[in-house]
Amino acid sequence: MTQSIVVQVGQCGNQIGCRFWDLALREHAAVNKKGIYDEALCSFFRNTNSRADAGGADVQRGRICSLKARAVIIDMEEGVVNEILQGPLRDLFDSAQFITDVSGSGNNWAVGHKLYGGQYRDQIVEKLRRTAEQCDCLQCFFVIHSMGGGTGSGLGTFVLNILEDEFPEVYRFVTSVYPSAEDDVITSPYNSVLAMRELTEHADCVLPIENQSLVDIVNKINQMTNCGKLGAVKPNSLVTSNIGGVKESEKPFDAMNNIVANLLLNLTSSARFEGPLNMDLNEITMNLVPFPHLHYLTSSLTPLYTLADVNVPTRRLDQMFSDAFNKDHQLIRADPKHSLYLACALMVRGNVHISDLRRNIERLV
Repeated sequence: MTQSIVVQVGQCGNQIGCRFWDLALREHAAVNKKGIYDEALCSFFRNTNSRADAGGADVQRGRICSLKARAVIIDMEEGVVNEILQGPLRDLFDSAQFITDVSGSGNNWAVGHKLYGGQYRDQIVEKLRRTAEQCDCLQCFFVIHSMGGGTGSGLGTFVLNILEDEFPEVYRFVTSVYPSAEDDVITSPYNSVLAMRELTEHADCVLPIENQSLVDIVNKINQMTNCGKLGAVKPNSLVTSNIGGVKESEKPFDAMNNIVANLLLNLTSSARFEGPLNMDLNEITMNLVPFPHLHYLTSSLTPLYTLADVNVPTRRLDQMFSDAFNKDHQLIRADPKHSLYLACALMVRGNVHISDLRRNIERLV
């Protein structure tokens, strides 16, 4: 079984990462009823025994002792990191996984990339190497960051340079959150442009996410939830809502961050769980990236109501396939029907017959 490491950079990256680890734990808990450390958990988690020695020896098999996330957490402000350290997920990380400062990057790409990049390069390399050494078969790095902030755009892309230098054979998947047109940070367009060049040069695959698209999807989910004929949200939601999870209260951006976290969970599901048609993560890049620099993928999620656990009958597979190419389901504001596709991948989770998949693929083509 292969392992992946998540690198969270900046305020946005760490907020999304926090939601990702929360949802990942809940997803595995819903499947792993016996509390056994299996290959699915090994993909993103270590099983450590703190009683063995001071460092916490890894336990490869048997019951779960103490799960530790395969993650490196970087932020030049302490706010979000302190929330993680004081929150319910604090036991999932240790101090060796954090790199923080107090002043922040001031929404300036150059400060994050040039100033903090040079200042913290050695620490970043050390944390990455230590985390990589704890993997038996490291498959890829997932970098989560924003394009509008100084730390996310500047230091986030600087981390990509480090990963390319230190781990040239390991794939680099990047989830980048782009600012909306109504962003009130005046430097965000400049930060995005400067970061885009670094993403083009040093990433293997980029999943661009736009803030405005997330807002539109959240509003659509709320409309569907409040509509009487579609039912109501389940009292113990297992996907998007924090009810029944490790957090008691929701923050304004949690619903948006949950959508991105669900995207990553669905993307890695075939690498974590067994199935008849599992797809290796590296196959995504192999099949969808025609040229090295042309590695930006448009993401879509359907059906949307599952993100809110709404009590409605299962929609027909045909409608789900059609919705996947609908602009209302895209995580970046683009109309797929007015664009040209060089390649396309449809990843389906659940009990679906191969014949139905082939029929819908032929219908869409």
